[in-house]
Amino acid sequence: MAIKKWEPFGDFDDLFNRLIPASFSRFPRLETGMKVDWAPSADISENETEFLIRAELPGVKKEDIRVKVSDGVLTLEGERRQEKEEKGERTHRVERFYGSFSRSFALPDNADVSGVKAESKDGPLTIKIPKLKSTPTRALDVKVE
Repeated sequence: MAIKKWEPFGDFDDLFNRLIPASFSRFPRLETGMKVDWAPSADISENETEFLIRAELPGVKKEDIRVKVSDGVLTLEGERRQEKEEKGERTHRVERFYGSFSRSFALPDNADVSGVKAESKDGPLTIKIPKLKSTPTRALDVKVE
């Protein structure tokens, strides 16, 4: 488990920034030099044969994505790199998050970790985790001694 720096007012700042648009604020917001941890949004679903995790990773190259499974936990890690400014262009505002990210998902007992596959196409990442084939159980008489 990684140690994460505690930011006591981080959640409050996020809530404030979402509820009060910049145009209504009397004071300018800090927008440059802010270090913000981020994690991609993910949807989890399943069908008859597999579990699916779909993560939104716009602007992240597949070479910058790592998926690993260890001790029943699937971890998605990577980095979105900030684009370099073009010559003669000045940036006035940056609202997209950049930097490293990590998400972890506990896998159910019937997940077949040996068959995990990940596919990235233009932003969305789809991770497919096959289900273990269950064998039908049959009745068994146990002799009482």
